[in-house]
Amino acid sequence: MHPSQTLAKRYSKRTIAACALVVLAAFGAEALRWTRAVPAPSALTMAASAAPGEASLTEISNSLIPMPRNTPSAHASALATVPGGMLAFWWAGSRESGPDVKVYAARSVNGQWGAPWEVASRESLGRALGFGVRRIGNPVAWTAPDGKVHLYVVATGLGGWAASRVVHMVSPDAGVNFAVRRVLPLSPLFNTSVLVRTSPVALADGGWWLPVYFELGIKYPMLMAFDANGEPARLGRIGARMSTLQPAIVPISNTEVRAWMRDASEEQRVQHAYSRDGGASWEDLPALDLPNHSTSLAAIRLSSGEILMLHNHVIEGGSSRSMLRLSISKDGRAWRTIDDIASGKAGDEFSYPTMHQVGDELHVTYTHQRQAIAYRAYRIRTGESI
Repeated sequence: MHPSQTLAKRYSKRTIAACALVVLAAFGAEALRWTRAVPAPSALTMAASAAPGEASLTEISNSLIPMPRNTPSAHASALATVPGGMLAFWWAGSRESGPDVKVYAARSVNGQWGAPWEVASRESLGRALGFGVRRIGNPVAWTAPDGKVHLYVVATGLGGWAASRVVHMVSPDAGVNFAVRRVLPLSPLFNTSVLVRTSPVALADGGWWLPVYFELGIKYPMLMAFDANGEPARLGRIGARMSTLQPAIVPISNTEVRAWMRDASEEQRVQHAYSRDGGASWEDLPALDLPNHSTSLAAIRLSSGEILMLHNHVIEGGSSRSMLRLSISKDGRAWRTIDDIASGKAGDEFSYPTMHQVGDELHVTYTHQRQAIAYRAYRIRTGESI
């Protein structure tokens, strides 16, 4: 039996209740949760204890990842670590939603990116799933403790992104080959209207959290928990707002978790949510004093204990995605600027960032002018090492 069929059978007695809760959520109910036990807060993987002093970053690499031929548009990158280097994933084609859009990957060894290869297309996903795929979009990647690379790809059968499903793919050979595992069971609406964008979060038991978001008229963030075998275990909503999406989730301690979200409301600021119980429940906090004109952001916690956020800043004469700013915070509320890593004139685009820390290095990718994926690497220095 296919894994998704096994999961559906396991929860068949709860299906009607789950459907009802999702419908209520579309009209403002607080959450949808599966019936498995919530992981204990101790299951969260925490960063090392904070070192005294502030962290600083020194750039060590700055380049564009090679693009496949005849693909003038590229967007929405993701990163994953593999033995000997890193993998980057993104979509590329003639334009967003174009029929020729495919998901590509490239490998970095010693900071040098090799030639890209194709990972998924409308045709390959359609053959594996047994139904037509009209368009594909955002990829999100995660390397599990067993070395398998899990890739989540947004795909639609009909309609726009509000009709999206999330396809779960797995590679046993460090990203060389991928096989479709399932369509994630995220919604009773034929598992549609849910997308991915931001990076997963590790759990100490070998599982992980996948940030997801609902988008059909209203918008709200969620997270799906996976066990160590890569099986979906729980789905929960983050906060009660209905105009936030693409959550960047950061564990702060064994019990405290924070999420910062893209804002699709008239407030146009980075939105903020907080969990006191290891992600089991969430409350909305006031928005940050940072602009956000409906664009994705990334956030991670460094081993120094400080939090990094890479986000679009808006200045007079600029536009919503013409400046990409790196900011740092000790408490998640007050932020100071480290650097504007990309900036241009109004209408330029430097957006959809992803960050990944490996030892004392910070790896960053982002969309460069909708034409390529930019890569930056930094050396991290804490107060003890300065």
